[in-house]
Amino acid sequence: MLDTLADEYVHTDGTDPAVLFTLVYRKFSGAVLGYLRARGVDDPEAVTQDVFLAFYPKLDGLSGGLQGAKSLVFSIAHARMVDHYRRNERTPALSPYESDLDARSTASAEELALENVHGAGALLDGLSPDHQEVLALRVVADLSVEQAAEVMGRTTGAVKQLHRRALSALRERASIGSQAHHE
Repeated sequence: MLDTLADEYVHTDGTDPAVLFTLVYRKFSGAVLGYLRARGVDDPEAVTQDVFLAFYPKLDGLSGGLQGAKSLVFSIAHARMVDHYRRNERTPALSPYESDLDARSTASAEELALENVHGAGALLDGLSPDHQEVLALRVVADLSVEQAAEVMGRTTGAVKQLHRRALSALRERASIGSQAHHE
């Protein structure tokens, strides 16, 4: 088969690039693949394809016949291999995550919420029991005004007023504590 292609190439006086490309591909693709495998390229089949895709547009300016094509094909293959190693040098090494070996930990959302509730509890300590109750129901438990009124046995208007007064008292307590801390 290669002899037939070589004869056809000679018969066309080397002017038919398709015949030359087919001849070069059939003659050297196995050697290029072996070269790339031996050099440790990750996907030598794909890189071999890339080599010949890069070779095809250069057929018009090619000189030296089959030997010139061989030199060009292996020059392209060598450049692709160098590109492969350069790309690997710039790529960080990846390692699998092994949770059993990881001693780091962070608090869960529930733990953080409980810490905030306990911190809020310290702020609520100096307030009246009604203020504590309405803030706990509205802010911590995230109940609506209607739900808080039902739990407390009051009207919605009374809960709104109590909530406003509790927030005002809490704001005053926080600003006094902040001033004492800065002095």
